[in-house]
Amino acid sequence: MVYKTQGVCSRAIHFEVEDNKLKNVTFEGGCAGNTQGVARLIEGMDIDDAISRLDGIHCGPRPTSCPDQLAKALKQYKENL
Repeated sequence: MVYKTQGVCSRAIHFEVEDNKLKNVTFEGGCAGNTQGVARLIEGMDIDDAISRLDGIHCGPRPTSCPDQLAKALKQYKENL
């Protein structure tokens, strides 16, 4: 799935889900070290666990963040099943 982000430096998030587990997570743009770190940490994680851990994280004064956008992407993925 490709999710177009809003309100953050990254432009999009790419990911796949297999057996409710995340795989091949990559961010387009954003802070390379942070987005690569998040992607590696959640690789293989259950999508429901990822949502509960990432949902609501803010980036400075912004009401969202790249991790929060990933949670939104995963929620959208689940809605479209």
